[in-house]
Amino acid sequence: MLKKVDVLLIALSSPIQIGIYENNQLIDTIVSKDKSSDVLPSLYKKIFEKYNVERLLYANGPGSFMAIKVAYIFLKSISILKRIPLFATDAFYFNENQPIKAIGKLCFVKISSEIKTQKLEIAPSMEFKLPDVLDYNEFSTTVTPLYSIGAVG
Repeated sequence: MLKKVDVLLIALSSPIQIGIYENNQLIDTIVSKDKSSDVLPSLYKKIFEKYNVERLLYANGPGSFMAIKVAYIFLKSISILKRIPLFATDAFYFNENQPIKAIGKLCFVKISSEIKTQKLEIAPSMEFKLPDVLDYNEFSTTVTPLYSIGAVG
């Protein structure tokens, strides 16, 4: 009998991180520097061979729009085909609410629950971390990518 788990994907920047959670606890981690469009199918194939996946979760932005779009389309397809619920939360959950680089000196910042762009002189580190314990209250069934965040320019 396969272990029942939830699978969390952070594909906002390199490296891609996948966390496997059992009873909200991180039990396995997969990290890849490959492009998400190249590596996600093979990584998830192995995950589905090893585990009984009950929930799919991901960071829906801000970050690399192309990486977020690939993650969304990939996970939404699996969600529909395998009838596994999909949940999302913003990237600030994975970086202790630190600014996230947008373009040039512009960064995304989260003030209260609103994400905006702000000019910063020092670029943020862009490090995202899989939480040791998942807080499902931070996730939503509104899973579309965060494309409509402030004008970047």
